[in-house]
Amino acid sequence: MTDWSGKRYWLVGASEGLGLALARKLNAAGAEVVLSARNETRLAEVVAEMPGRAQALPMDVASDESVAQAAKAVGQLDGIVFLAGVYWPMSAQEWNAEQVTAMADVNFTGAVRVLGQVVPDMVARGAGHIVLTGSLAGFRGLPGAIGYGASKAAVMSLAQSLRADLWRSGIHVQLANPGFIKTRLTDKNPFHMPFLMSPEDAAQDMFELMCDNSAFDRSFPWLFSLVFRFSRFLPNWVYYRLFA
Repeated sequence: MTDWSGKRYWLVGASEGLGLALARKLNAAGAEVVLSARNETRLAEVVAEMPGRAQALPMDVASDESVAQAAKAVGQLDGIVFLAGVYWPMSAQEWNAEQVTAMADVNFTGAVRVLGQVVPDMVARGAGHIVLTGSLAGFRGLPGAIGYGASKAAVMSLAQSLRADLWRSGIHVQLANPGFIKTRLTDKNPFHMPFLMSPEDAAQDMFELMCDNSAFDRSFPWLFSLVFRFSRFLPNWVYYRLFA
């Protein structure tokens, strides 16, 4: 278990949904939290409601300049949690170039931008905690997930590479893979979402992962995650007959 007292964590994408729910849990556990998102007004509102030490740091993860300025302002950290994301349900037949590019640029390249400002300092100190947010949609290609599925698969691969490189260092890398969470993003889905979680329930899963110093990843909800985790072992002809 982790003693959060006095720890300083930067949560990127924390003005609502899973990010905000997780920030509240970390702050209530004793951690100082720095919350980033684009909406400065919303950030100020949520920081004012935090029970402990909290700071708002507006940032656009799609901008190199914005990320560099925010990283300089935030200073030294004990941990970074990347939760920022955009989403539009989309099939290849309905390809929207602007939206697909945005999903790639925010969900994956945004993580690369932020980590590029944070990881070198952690490596130099030999200490730190990196938590990335993947998705059950990232395990294998799904219909109607153009842009989003690929961006999350890239995040998951990035986390695995970081884990491999930093295995014996003092830097702990973790990956959370949630399923459907009730947010303004999933409200766009025109289909039934099985095992739909509240942001608070999903944050509890993520918080438990972060408290486990021996764990690398967690996929949740557990029962629903089995479908996606085991799909990796299906032959292509079986997988696409079932899922395509």
